[in-house]
Amino acid sequence: MKQLTKAEEDIMQILWRLKKANVKSIIEHFAEPKPAYNTVSTIVRILESKGFVDYEKQGKGHVYFPLIALQDYSNQSINKLVDNYFQGSFKSMVSFFMKKNDISLNDMESILKDINKNEKL
Repeated sequence: MKQLTKAEEDIMQILWRLKKANVKSIIEHFAEPKPAYNTVSTIVRILESKGFVDYEKQGKGHVYFPLIALQDYSNQSINKLVDNYFQGSFKSMVSFFMKKNDISLNDMESILKDINKNEKL
């Protein structure tokens, strides 16, 4: 799976939330200053060529929808982060974030409880 640029990822975040949207609807979900119609349209077509979105014809326009699930992209991105910056070690990554963000032992225990609870589901 290819990595997305920041602009591509911004549009995908909107499409993941909306499930389906035309370019005008995507633009409406951006904060001010909103990007130009042509800019968003071009990026959506790039996402289509990368295999991240497809479209249905609706009248004279297109309604776009994601082909890649948010969870799948998130997993791939996290794995790439761990491989590139923590030599493939999730333990090193967690240790790094604990030190940098001053996570308490109580917070870490709470995180572990949540993980264990999710594993049982």
